[in-house]
Amino acid sequence: QVRLVESGGGLVQAGDSLRLSCAASGRPLSIVAMGWFRQASGQEREFVGSMRWSGGNTYYADSVKGRFSVSRDIRKNTVYLQMNSLEAEDTAVYYCTLQRVGSTEYDSWGQGTQVTVSS
Repeated sequence: QVRLVESGGGLVQAGDSLRLSCAASGRPLSIVAMGWFRQASGQEREFVGSMRWSGGNTYYADSVKGRFSVSRDIRKNTVYLQMNSLEAEDTAVYYCTLQRVGSTEYDSWGQGTQVTVSS
């Protein structure tokens, strides 16, 4: 079973930066991709960004392009979400997710970390 542990959330002001981390553990751990979703209060969960584990290709939602970036540390099975120029609209619970080899979708989720941006 895969376990994902997020960290790095908090309260910041508009224009600030924040970095989220997500460490994956468990066996077997054959990663196809890791990514981030978010869910604001009263809204549906939405895609933020992701990275293919092999090759490092990244994908982003239009709303965060140019401000957020996803990176990884393969040795640590960890994915990061660097968030710059934060806006009040970025306030949400951020969830880390992972897609394993043999799966056609993200099949493991973290517990979520709160990011609050004050304007």
